[in-house]
Amino acid sequence: MEDNADKPPPTENIINSSELWAPQAWAHLQSLRKASPLIQCITNFVSMDLVANTLLSAGASPVMIHSVEEIPDFTPKVHALYVNVGTLVPNWLSAMKMAVQVAKESNKPWVLDPVAAGSSGFRLKACLELLKMGPNVVRGNGSEIMALFKGSVEENSKGADSILESTDAIEAAKYLAQISGSVVAVSGAVDIVTDGNQLVGVNNGVSMLQKITATGCAVTALIAAFVAIDPLHPFEATATALSVFGVASEVGMGKARGPASLRIGLVDSLHWLDQDTLLRNVKISNLLWLAS
Repeated sequence: MEDNADKPPPTENIINSSELWAPQAWAHLQSLRKASPLIQCITNFVSMDLVANTLLSAGASPVMIHSVEEIPDFTPKVHALYVNVGTLVPNWLSAMKMAVQVAKESNKPWVLDPVAAGSSGFRLKACLELLKMGPNVVRGNGSEIMALFKGSVEENSKGADSILESTDAIEAAKYLAQISGSVVAVSGAVDIVTDGNQLVGVNNGVSMLQKITATGCAVTALIAAFVAIDPLHPFEATATALSVFGVASEVGMGKARGPASLRIGLVDSLHWLDQDTLLRNVKISNLLWLAS
């Protein structure tokens, strides 16, 4: 780890490139709405409802298939696979690995959400095994990405909640991207996205999302949908998905009275998000300090 691993990027190395990214975000959302890609979600019990509704409101078609008996027939038909280890049990891990293998054989992209990766030895081992299978994108919070980087169980784990900022895990994300070939996204006050060379910061979203369970799971599912419609550019698809989700939360927050109404407003806003609103509100910056 370099000395600056726990420091935010210096402001002189931040280039606001939202004017370049915003049209791409709108193009991705338009393509998603037109194509309505089928996204297989092997996700946790807590998140299934919000994951499905996020995908539906954005224009994708979600399906919750996690049975090993169905995977050989069904997974080749999907446009992307989303794997989330939130409520992990051994038989689901077997299904996840089978689905990943089938997706790869079918040349379909897949996305990993290593929920609470450092909370237990079983969970960490499972996440590391899945990481070795080459996800197109990995999205986690600072603690989850750092656990994958260190390969050790966290002493002060708070489960799915992070004890680190996204900027604390920048070098870890860069390293994981380089060794895995995956795009790595770190959620936080500023979402960090890197492919091991390029780095952007996504500054959309509202802090109250932390008070709604499964919003991290939902945005990872949206990333899978964006990658499904632009599989050759997972870095760009990841950054734009994070920004679109964040803008929807900002719009929803305008009418929210608390976490429950924000949850509804988020889904509504994602469904009604228009070109003008998105182009005005995308906040993505290129961060130059990592490109070395």
